[in-house]
Amino acid sequence: MLFKPVVSLVGRPNVGKSTLFNRLTRSRAALVADFSGLTRDRHYGEGRVGSKPFLVVDTGGFEPVAKSGILSEMASQTMQAIAESDVVIFLVDARGGISAQDHDIANLLRRRGQKVVLCVNKAEGMAHTSAVAEFHELGLGEPYAISASHGDGVNHLIEHALSEFEAVEETPAASDGEIEHRIKLAVVGRPNVGKSTFINSLVGEERVIAFDMPGTTRDAIEIEFEHRDHRYTLIDTAGLRRRGKVFESIEKFSVIKTLQAIEACNVVLLMLDAQADISDQDAHIAGFVLDSGRALVVAINKWDAIDSYQRERAERDYARKLRFLSFAKVHRISAAKGQGIGAVMRSVNAAHEAAFRKLSTPRLTRVLHEAVAQQQPARKGIFRPKMRYAHQGGQNPPLVIVHGSGLDAVQDSYRRYLESQFRTAFQLEGTPLRIEFKSSRNPYAK
Repeated sequence: MLFKPVVSLVGRPNVGKSTLFNRLTRSRAALVADFSGLTRDRHYGEGRVGSKPFLVVDTGGFEPVAKSGILSEMASQTMQAIAESDVVIFLVDARGGISAQDHDIANLLRRRGQKVVLCVNKAEGMAHTSAVAEFHELGLGEPYAISASHGDGVNHLIEHALSEFEAVEETPAASDGEIEHRIKLAVVGRPNVGKSTFINSLVGEERVIAFDMPGTTRDAIEIEFEHRDHRYTLIDTAGLRRRGKVFESIEKFSVIKTLQAIEACNVVLLMLDAQADISDQDAHIAGFVLDSGRALVVAINKWDAIDSYQRERAERDYARKLRFLSFAKVHRISAAKGQGIGAVMRSVNAAHEAAFRKLSTPRLTRVLHEAVAQQQPARKGIFRPKMRYAHQGGQNPPLVIVHGSGLDAVQDSYRRYLESQFRTAFQLEGTPLRIEFKSSRNPYAK
């Protein structure tokens, strides 16, 4: 197994940790803005310097003295990142100068006994000696002046951080089959429905901050995970509010990251709150998932916190407002107690398998003919659409292309009828199914 050293980026808020993370991973995975406290959870990525691959961890603004609230939760996430890292890069701000908080972090890192590299960020346009002079008093060795936004000094910094680790030989890339078997699962829903709690219960640790405050998660956090011989990439997303409620520009970027996560995943887990009525926003989120063609599983969380009358009301509410999700499996769970999570993951596996299922042309055509024999499409004038054969045109979601003549006249109700027939015949639970009609051209039309 290839060993990759883990490099954690630590520092007080707004010193440029996420900017350096994006620079090291050559990506734009971490949200970056001139806004303190933007990052809250641990964010992992892969980087490489020369022939040395490494894992880099972005952390939230570190306040070691915080005793309660969201700052304490962020500090716990940072402490976990430090504990699992081989090298800690401690970022400070050359423009803002040294602070009491920098001293607190330096004292904590010295007690940990790990390799620490002191990095003075935002040093562009400054003489090296003036940029790093005052930071020697932190007692963490020679400071390295860089500019994460411009890339100045970053290669020298990471080469020094990984100097104790040997170069590794290139390993062959994973085969296509291996990639296909990693299920990318995005957990989406309104704020405070329990998305982060679900992921923490699933992975068995406080991997992401779960806090009783809407909007705790701001970025889309990816987590590699294995469960019962299946490999997953879990994506914890920011809660999607109603458009009129999105005030901060940071939250607007979080919404974009969530929508991108839906587009990039294989399966979406839509979480609803059993204690709250299903809102228009829940329906909008479900509609976007449906439009994107992703496989879908629905989990109604906090089911243990309501009585039988409220449960019956929640069932009616779901059937009335989200009836267009009839293809999706629905689970009643308690993420905080871990109840029903195993059943949810089995449905995720089944939905993923259905989304990538291969549908043979002979069987598709046979099901099509049986459906037409049972109920023919409506006439348009004196002509009736004629359906000759069907074949699969794509996966994730499955696309069935029906060939024939006069198919432009097929009504939406008949399209839904065919979808039901195909779905039943091929057991396509959990995934949308799209049907496309192609009419043959009449060579005598002119």
